[in-house]
Amino acid sequence: MINVISALGKYGIDWVRELGSMGLFFYNAFLGIFKPPRKFYSTIKQVHFIGNKSLAVVSFTAAFSGMVLGLQGYYTLSKFGSEGLLGSAVALSLIRELGPVLTALMVTGRAGSAICAEIGIMRIEEQIEALECMAIDPYSYIIAPKVLGCIIAVPLLTAIFDIVGMIGGYAIGVGLMGVNPGAFIWGMKNSVLNQDVWMGVVKSFFFAILIIWICCYKGFWAGTRRGSFGAEGVSKATTEAVVLSSVMVLVGDYIVTSLML
Repeated sequence: MINVISALGKYGIDWVRELGSMGLFFYNAFLGIFKPPRKFYSTIKQVHFIGNKSLAVVSFTAAFSGMVLGLQGYYTLSKFGSEGLLGSAVALSLIRELGPVLTALMVTGRAGSAICAEIGIMRIEEQIEALECMAIDPYSYIIAPKVLGCIIAVPLLTAIFDIVGMIGGYAIGVGLMGVNPGAFIWGMKNSVLNQDVWMGVVKSFFFAILIIWICCYKGFWAGTRRGSFGAEGVSKATTEAVVLSSVMVLVGDYIVTSLML
């Protein structure tokens, strides 16, 4: 019994220590945004990497998500004779929920994992220590541009996801199921309010911060924890970053939704 209590206590202490470390990392990364050197070109590079290179997978996911919503929505609404509300169902589902969440998950899998691995390799090759020896703040030089790039790219990708998803839903609902196109567009126009769009925007910014915070943190300290060294440490950190980011996106989705409803 004493061993069980001791193990639980150790786990709790480690968990609190990890939260404190993540909090300090976020604080230093935020301060690094305002420190030299200038980050315009490095931020644009990160926007290109996170945003432009994720565009194909996000658009592909959006198209089929909208098409599935069109099929499932028509099947459900037809039971109540409300096929004309299909546009409302598709638009609200994408803008409020699926757009921000699925975009964040796709960015986590494609860009977040790569960012974590890149920073982790810099850690195990002692490039971060070399920057510190040259009096260069690694938070400002490495982390801050990635934070800015992700905050800019993810909301833009979310907007594209919403548009492509609604086009996919329209194609299936109107083109395949025969829903009146005027009713579909009317439903989208009259059901989507400013607060719905605002919720999607807030979620996309919140998810962007979560993704880049977790992925950069895991990569920054890759290979420094007990039991993880070298390439194994990087692979472990990357796996933890993707899993934790995905879970926190879903948890954050519930929190933001409960606060904004």
